[in-house]
Amino acid sequence: MAETKKGLEGAVAAQTRISEIDGRNGRLSYAGYDIRDLAEHSTFEEVVHLLHHAELPSARDLAQIRATLAAERRLSPFLVDLITSIAPEMSAMSVLRTAVSAAQAHDPDGKDDSDGANLRKSYRLVAQTPQIVAGYGRLRGGTGALAPGEDLGLAAGFLFALHGQAPDPALAHDLDVVFILYADHTLNASTFAGRVAAATLADMHASVTAAVAALQGPLHGGAIEATRRMLEEIGTPDRAEGYVKDRLARKQKIMGFGHRVYRTWDPRAEVLKVIAERLTKQAGMPHLYEISQRIQEVVLAEKGLYPNVDFYTGGIYSAMGIPTDLFTAMFAIARMAGWTAHIREQYADNRLIRPSSEYIGPGPRAWVPPDRRG
Repeated sequence: MAETKKGLEGAVAAQTRISEIDGRNGRLSYAGYDIRDLAEHSTFEEVVHLLHHAELPSARDLAQIRATLAAERRLSPFLVDLITSIAPEMSAMSVLRTAVSAAQAHDPDGKDDSDGANLRKSYRLVAQTPQIVAGYGRLRGGTGALAPGEDLGLAAGFLFALHGQAPDPALAHDLDVVFILYADHTLNASTFAGRVAAATLADMHASVTAAVAALQGPLHGGAIEATRRMLEEIGTPDRAEGYVKDRLARKQKIMGFGHRVYRTWDPRAEVLKVIAERLTKQAGMPHLYEISQRIQEVVLAEKGLYPNVDFYTGGIYSAMGIPTDLFTAMFAIARMAGWTAHIREQYADNRLIRPSSEYIGPGPRAWVPPDRRG
């Protein structure tokens, strides 16, 4: 009998050109480019092109993808009405899941599932997801959604659509870096869910909807919100050590630590830590970083665990004025680039994903009538 790998840990389910992790040495690359180099030098629009084409864009290609993403941002009246009607009753991720699925109805490429059409659908989803999230952020509070700032980059455009004013360029750049860091991460749970759906030849919108649903859980994308709420619960840096040791004594999880793949620092967390320290000070929230830093020290000393990508991100988003209940959806804005690239890759060399299972239930039994069952 084949070895059972609970959670498919260590199982190789796909070949990919999109991203690679070296968990032992704490490295992540997109199509061969180290994530630190991309965070320092690139833009999110460049990374969208890289994930889909395995090459950084030429100057002409970059101008084209920027123009495409700007032109595709505007939501159809159908989607605006849908978000308006459901926003007061649903969470950000539930609205996003519903809106992504519904967007297929008015997609200009309709039921065309050719690779060219799926690339256009991919860019459309990357462009529109920030508008869906920002629209929800305003509409659930009774404030009208804003038309996108088409002369702004994707990160700056999101901040404009959420806050109603042009963002500080430095702040928009920081959010752009966050989006780069979150854009892809090999076969994480949501990406795998999207590829499983795509392997059945479900359409692009259906496959992305599966990915959004998988992201929602607290052991995946929801960890950002849980980590931020942990900081609120602790309140001040001097309470961090006692909080951590108490939870560890009760064998409870400290959110934002440990990773299925990394055995050292998550390279994304190293970049985010620097941004978090600077932005929380600028925003008058230095306690958020100070609490985080103290938690990190205690968890490393007690358990030998390093922060993952989610640990410092909540402080960054708070410093940007982004509400806590949007944090998981912010993950989706960035990861839409990776999801759509993986789904197209799955279509290009498809085989139905159908793992086996190990049965551990009762042995063979004979059926008996209800009146003879004890």
